[in-house]
Amino acid sequence: MLRPMKASPSLLPLLRSRMQGELLALVLLHPEREYSITELGEAFGVSATTVLREVERLVAGGILEDRRVGRSRLVKARTDTPLYRPLTELISVTFGPLPLLAEALSGLAGVQEAYIYGSWAARYSGEPGPPPGDVDVLVVGSPDADELFDLAERVSRRLEREVNVHRIPPAAWAADTTDPFLTSVRARPLTPLPLDQEAR
Repeated sequence: MLRPMKASPSLLPLLRSRMQGELLALVLLHPEREYSITELGEAFGVSATTVLREVERLVAGGILEDRRVGRSRLVKARTDTPLYRPLTELISVTFGPLPLLAEALSGLAGVQEAYIYGSWAARYSGEPGPPPGDVDVLVVGSPDADELFDLAERVSRRLEREVNVHRIPPAAWAADTTDPFLTSVRARPLTPLPLDQEAR
């Protein structure tokens, strides 16, 4: 299902849309990788035409580079310009939590679902407010506690902000509960992390 682009994302109002922020985060934070236009469209739930328009703007601006392989067009970060490092740092602290946490948690056994909640999820969903000071993550499953802590520390260093992880059993998440914490989490915006089940 395709979703509409949202203008002026609250996480970084300098950008044209939330999808542009997601695109920059995925590509800039993985500079060694190339992505096809189709792959990017599927990742963000938008059409290939929409992705292509954004890619062409970013290539023209010297932020991304592309090449053709047969009928495919591959895109990657352009790392040889003065823009790369400062732009990557800015994107990392704003849109970086989504791809970095999804990638990290996809490789951890015992994780069934994961969500970002709190102020980051609120800004991501479009609620106005100050930049989030930390990132709150809810992990549903039974991953090893020490491995989960180490993962949060690694992602915190990359994001240069604290990542707080709260682990709960699947039964507790599925239950109709009056637990104050879960009630509060469910009442506010939740951003699902797209986990790659094949990575485990």
